[in-house]
Amino acid sequence: VHTCPLAMLGGKKTGGMNVYVRDFCRELGRRGVQVDVFTRSQDSCVPMVVHDLGENARVIHIQAGPEYPLPVPEVAQYLDDFTQGVWEFALVEGIEYDLIHSHYWLSGLVAGKLRTLWQRPIPIVQMFHTLGHMKNKIALDEFTRAPQGRINGETVVIQEIADTLIAATPAEEQQLIDLYGADPAKITIMPPGVDLARFHHIDQAVAKERIGIGRCKKNILFAGRIEPLKGIDTLLRAISILEHKKHTILERACVTIVGGDPKEDTLDSEMGRLQQLCGELNLDQLVTFVGSKDQMMLPNYYAASEMVVMPSHYESFGLVALEAMAMGTPVIASEVGGLAHLIKDGVTGYHVPSRDAHALARRICELLDDPARQKQMGECAAFYAQAYAWECIVDQAMGVYAALLEDSAERIPSFSFQTPTCVNV
Repeated sequence: VHTCPLAMLGGKKTGGMNVYVRDFCRELGRRGVQVDVFTRSQDSCVPMVVHDLGENARVIHIQAGPEYPLPVPEVAQYLDDFTQGVWEFALVEGIEYDLIHSHYWLSGLVAGKLRTLWQRPIPIVQMFHTLGHMKNKIALDEFTRAPQGRINGETVVIQEIADTLIAATPAEEQQLIDLYGADPAKITIMPPGVDLARFHHIDQAVAKERIGIGRCKKNILFAGRIEPLKGIDTLLRAISILEHKKHTILERACVTIVGGDPKEDTLDSEMGRLQQLCGELNLDQLVTFVGSKDQMMLPNYYAASEMVVMPSHYESFGLVALEAMAMGTPVIASEVGGLAHLIKDGVTGYHVPSRDAHALARRICELLDDPARQKQMGECAAFYAQAYAWECIVDQAMGVYAALLEDSAERIPSFSFQTPTCVNV
């Protein structure tokens, strides 16, 4: 509901989930599955129906509230309008969908409402991508906490609406059970995939030329949304530690931050806070904020880098890490959530404790100082990523769908739930 799979990546609410929905649906479409992706219209100039996902797949923009980007708490106020829009579209088109696959908790609530409107036992598959309870475990203040309305909504989706819950990792499966009382029998572990046709080896010298980095420069890359839980400040502090203690190792190095809008430099924004921190740490000559990048250009940033650093406080999976690995670039990541599962410590990259700038600095130094180790880890990472090809993931999804459709006569009856008015999601 709250973000479009075709949106530019790296914005406030565009990231791994957008990539997941886009590439997952493209693969379904290639297999002949008819897929409609419904999202809230955020621009009146964009056509209602867009066919950019490829064969058999469409993105349908539903007007629900004003047609411009809204904070997620405000989007929650228009779920009934959104649901009505989807229902009317299907009615006009004469479509009866076989299955709903909802992403994020707001969409899970819409899925339940649609099943009630359609008055038939349509199965619902739910994936959250992030969980409110986990966000609260790492929140630094009340402004970054998930509100109770979100927790309530997630609980309703888990316990009353979804027929199958998709967990990206065994860790997320346990979180669903322990924090939300999910029925273990309803959970299937299915990780995100990676587009190996897009993310594959590119000569590093060629990639550096494409993005404007000197061939002799060693690049340290962060890519993702610019928000506090991504821990970018930990990376900046780690670079500052290296600058003071091992100055020579950074003489031919640079740090590139991909994501967000560098012009959004107000002090009350995360971008502004990070840029101010760069100034305070005297890193302005080392660190460059390049903003969001198109997915066609992003592989060049991975390939041009000696390493990708993901110092997140929480990641349900960490799709950026998987994309980097597919490119043959080692990853240094916090040992949290899906990153603890995805990165093989000492093999495809390194784990470091969350918020530990000194530990991160040591691992960055090790890879900068040892090109042979960096090359070996990159090769292992590329090999490991092959198992996550979207073809493999969609094979598993098709099995989940088939099992639900065989049993669709025993779907859960309709439910009632008041749409929460949320704040500070």
